[in-house]
Amino acid sequence: MKYKVLSLVIVLVILSASYALYLYTSNITNNASLPSNNKLQVVTTTTMITDLLKVLGEDAIDVHGLMGPGIDPHSFQATEGDVIKLSNADIIFYNGLHLEGKMADLFEEMSKRNIPTYAVTDAIDKSKLLAGEDNYEGSYDPHIWLDVMLWKDVVVFVTDILVELDSSNAYVYSKNANNYIEELKILHEYVNTVALKVPEEHRVLITAHDAFQYFGIAYGFKVLGLQGLSTETQAGIADVRNLADFICQHKIPAIFIETSVQTRHIEALKEAVQSRNFNVEIGGELFSDSMGDLHEPEGTYIGMVKHNIDTITKALNP
Repeated sequence: MKYKVLSLVIVLVILSASYALYLYTSNITNNASLPSNNKLQVVTTTTMITDLLKVLGEDAIDVHGLMGPGIDPHSFQATEGDVIKLSNADIIFYNGLHLEGKMADLFEEMSKRNIPTYAVTDAIDKSKLLAGEDNYEGSYDPHIWLDVMLWKDVVVFVTDILVELDSSNAYVYSKNANNYIEELKILHEYVNTVALKVPEEHRVLITAHDAFQYFGIAYGFKVLGLQGLSTETQAGIADVRNLADFICQHKIPAIFIETSVQTRHIEALKEAVQSRNFNVEIGGELFSDSMGDLHEPEGTYIGMVKHNIDTITKALNP
């Protein structure tokens, strides 16, 4: 009898522990999962894509951005909660072209689970893409959003996908897309107009990493980055020395830091220039791979682009 009672106690303890573990893991999953409210659950990576989906979807969809302001997508690693959000999504939008390099396997896995998963850079014709740093076919510069007209192509691409997957809200998506495209056309003209205020010989943009090539081609700037296309690329002593020599030779008045990149490389460049008896100013912060705080004008794509061109022109004008 004594052994039967003891056995029963052990069984009850095991069952209680198992139930507690079940509740614990259920809470973790529920806390990280997406709400069930019959809205399309959209998961996005970069802040630029998140902003776009909020503009297009309004209240028709729920948008869950994985990356916040100031987050560097090149080095971003998904958490367990991010993976659960991706797994529970109705649709996923990411940049592509290896911008979110550490998440490539995740996107492939979500596609295998039949979750619609799209790289927004698929919107861009390959003839418009700039070559990447790697010497293999299909290596391209991922920073397409810094050319407003390329971003317009992304708007059309994303809208078509939303309309196909959620035809009941097709009118909402199409209306918002048409309005937003008109705003982007105005924004493009604004950037062009402001850029022309800088004399051609002063249109040299030097930043922490080489994110602004699309911007430079679209708006007439020579662009030089201390690091490569990815912030994972480290700048060496020779890179700093060569760029410092260029700044002194061409009397470049300002260089720029980026909100999502550490400032130490640009500060080292400034010191190297000063050691050559020339003074170059840090012209301000630019938004490259991430937008600003949600409560600030730079927390939208349009506000970010305006901030960038205004900051650049103010610093580079003689």
